Amino acid sequence: MERVIVASTRKSAGKTSLIVGMAKVLGAPFSYIKPFGDRLFYRKKRLWDYDSAVVTQVFGLSTDPEEMSIGFEHAKVRYMYDENSIKEKLLDMTGRGEGRAFIEAGGDLCSGASVHLDALSLARLGAGKLILVLSGGEGPVMDDLTFLKRSVELGAVSVAGVIVNKAEDRDDFERVFSKEIEAMGFPLLGIVPFIRELTYVRAAILAERLFVKVIAGGEGLGNVIRNVFIGAMNAHAAQRDPLFRREGKLLITSGDQSDMIVAGLESDTACILITNNIVPPPTILALSAERNIPLLLASGDTYQVAREVDCFEPILARGDEDKVALMEDTVKKYVRMDIF
Repeated sequence: MERVIVASTRKSAGKTSLIVGMAKVLGAPFSYIKPFGDRLFYRKKRLWDYDSAVVTQVFGLSTDPEEMSIGFEHAKVRYMYDENSIKEKLLDMTGRGEGRAFIEAGGDLCSGASVHLDALSLARLGAGKLILVLSGGEGPVMDDLTFLKRSVELGAVSVAGVIVNKAEDRDDFERVFSKEIEAMGFPLLGIVPFIRELTYVRAAILAERLFVKVIAGGEGLGNVIRNVFIGAMNAHAAQRDPLFRREGKLLITSGDQSDMIVAGLESDTACILITNNIVPPPTILALSAERNIPLLLASGDTYQVAREVDCFEPILARGDEDKVALMEDTVKKYVRMDIF
């Protein structure tokens, strides 16, 4: 059993998407676990990690997502396990399947350190090689690698290499920093460009993650949201704004702004998020159903809801077959796979 620990120095680096892409390219049987779950997902009185559920569904894995994590809370893990039992559990979880085991670490490099579930502990206890995923711009990427080189004792941890993800200018980054990264002793496995299509999200996923109610237009929940427009003005003013004319927009506006909602329904809109818990008139609900543009009802005011959307992380979700195919092609093009 070959164990590969995929970790990142910062949150939201794109570990799960890269694992999916690498697994698709390799094509061989594999297993997946995420020992320290940090994206809790509650469904039908069961608790599991969201990333585990996505990987399970994409690949049709037989392992239950609940069994892919050792724990979610520090206190519970500390009570149930010590370092030796963590090692035993880790080896048991990755020894069930055939071929390769992908082990996804927590949100950042030190997440879970106090309970022996941080990335370096996972690599040491699981006797696997470590792949570091870095993102956040060239400054943070080089800061993180320099800090690791100068200040972190890797010891017996085998670092297979680093993948720079979401590079705004891939060619420029490669030209300026690739030799410097290699000189630090970190094999550069790939530089993956920022891909805007991976930031798009379906209306159904937005509704699920924000816990809002679908009040009309449910047939359009597969619509893809590409842009966001906050309708805090009247419809006439909004229609003069070039941002309003962008394709596939999410319109966020209050339920009493009927003119704004109608303007959204009559333009290139993927979804409308109604705020203040105000249900629009029946005529608008009927128009939403006719146009297959979902109306989602939220209890917060427009500012609060807009803030929630701004903080929304467009992670890989169930049913994102187009993103899965895109990640496979991206890994083929930009990531060295000869380490496997």
